[in-house]
Amino acid sequence: MSNQNEKIITQQTSHHHFNESIKETDDLETNFDWTKYDESFIRQEREQKRKKYEEIYVKTLPDVQELEIYGGKIISIHTKTVLVDFGFKAEGIIPMSEFKENLSIKVGDHLEVMVEKIDYKGQCLLSYQKAKMLRNWEKINNAYNNSEVILGYVSARTKGGLIVEVFEIECFLPGSHINVKPVRDYDTYVGKTMEIKVVKINQKTKNVVVSHKVLIEKDIEEQKKEMISKLDKGQVLEGKIKNILPYGAFVDLGGVDALLHITDMSWPHINHPTEVVQLEQQLKFVVLGVDKEKNRIQLGLKQLQPHPWDSLDNALKIGSKVNGKVSVLADYGAFIEIIPGVEALLHISEMSWSSDLSSTKDFVKVGDKIEAMILTIDRKERKMSLSMRQLTQDPWKDIHNKYSVGSKHFGTVKKFTNFGVVVELEEGIYGILYTHDFSWTKKIKHPSEFCNINSKLEVVVLSLDSQTRRLILGHKQLKENPWKKYESIYFIGSIHKGQISNIFDKGAHVQFVDNHFLDAFVPMRFLEKKDGTFLKKGETSSFRVLEFNKDNKKIIISHTSTYRDKEHKKDQRVRNRKFERSTLGDLEGLVRLKEKIEKEKNK
Repeated sequence: MSNQNEKIITQQTSHHHFNESIKETDDLETNFDWTKYDESFIRQEREQKRKKYEEIYVKTLPDVQELEIYGGKIISIHTKTVLVDFGFKAEGIIPMSEFKENLSIKVGDHLEVMVEKIDYKGQCLLSYQKAKMLRNWEKINNAYNNSEVILGYVSARTKGGLIVEVFEIECFLPGSHINVKPVRDYDTYVGKTMEIKVVKINQKTKNVVVSHKVLIEKDIEEQKKEMISKLDKGQVLEGKIKNILPYGAFVDLGGVDALLHITDMSWPHINHPTEVVQLEQQLKFVVLGVDKEKNRIQLGLKQLQPHPWDSLDNALKIGSKVNGKVSVLADYGAFIEIIPGVEALLHISEMSWSSDLSSTKDFVKVGDKIEAMILTIDRKERKMSLSMRQLTQDPWKDIHNKYSVGSKHFGTVKKFTNFGVVVELEEGIYGILYTHDFSWTKKIKHPSEFCNINSKLEVVVLSLDSQTRRLILGHKQLKENPWKKYESIYFIGSIHKGQISNIFDKGAHVQFVDNHFLDAFVPMRFLEKKDGTFLKKGETSSFRVLEFNKDNKKIIISHTSTYRDKEHKKDQRVRNRKFERSTLGDLEGLVRLKEKIEKEKNK
């Protein structure tokens, strides 16, 4: 309030100088010799003196702006208004209604006011409450910007939380920010004062969100850091299971949470943590790791028990046969439990001699009991790998004798691919049958147009590579290539009967009447009939072969050329006959002319 006091002192001094100046002017008029000057001159001198002192007085007054806050002093209290001197040339008026909550005001009290309006007469309408509210908002914003801890009074509960009064401003405390633990009864907080922090302010809507939980979390975090700093790997601690998730459980070590991963709960494989631990269960754990920077603790439970590898039969070695149960499936293979807590890897490549297993599910499933042979065993690293195919003879061993190139066999369609089908000839022996080797005559885009999964199919071996274990099969090669015979039948220029089987933008497919397995293509322009219309789907007509390509299995034909070529030949014959007649006529005329010339010479 020191600045305000200075304003008030300045105002009082200004009033004093102004009054003294006016008095001097009056004395001047009284003692002045009126006989020497006329009345108009004296009036002019007097006005100039007044203006000079008024200007000096006005300069001492503050530049008052509307909606600004100024310090003031109560100079009088009336029934409906309170007059306040705030350093302006006129006192300001505050409605008495703004002091209903503070009836103890008295003349001489200092307070802050906001200039709401200055009317044309220079009268100022002031507001005590608006100045107070603006100052409170400044305090709220300062607390938010400086992350200050402030006190708030819980005045009421509301939907989803509590109403907290801070600097006489109502703020919202969400239920999730009351405590670190869920709060069920909000009413227990009503009427209490609590420490809070402002976490969000909406300047447009004037909404303020506060939190008490952030203060608790800060305290907990500091305690957690202190406790974690004292932990070391290998320590055994007691804790309580706080929460269970599919990948593990969180353990409360007395104010600090730690993770117990599912893989550290039991030496034998488990599918879910509840197979080993339960909520609120009190157990002992060993500290496996401490990340002091990230405040993370990793615990182990199984490490407090003897390792199952220590009880594994010492007689087991590479080449030994073992029995086990499939415990886990992975993309690359399966894990086989030999004894509880001891698992070995059965890689997908060691499940079968076949190289076409796309998934472990094609061969084994969880729970299956199998027999396998030990491929590798490392007791120090506690790792073991198995093989099932080593227990059977390799079917590719004498592959050249059973599946020589050109030999015919029956197989089962096992899988469709983008390029054909995979055919199983026997267990462990698979071959590839490409789409272009399905048929000599039909154009097949997808294997499903030719066969079904598990269909029996006769094939012939086209090629064999024992090193890469690759067999290429064919089906159309079981029959002679008919295109050699078609070459002599559907030669260029030959005419055949055919039926339109399909029409599209560029033309149509035609099926020959004398060969239902053979299709030909007609460009759209060659579908035109003699009457100017075009052939339609299902119509049968004559077609002339325009192109025959044995290698690409392509025949292009035309209906239009069957009648246009005849008309062309007829026109050609007519033109030839006219040419012959005209030529003979010309020759006869020349002969007669020659004979006439010779007769004239003889004369």
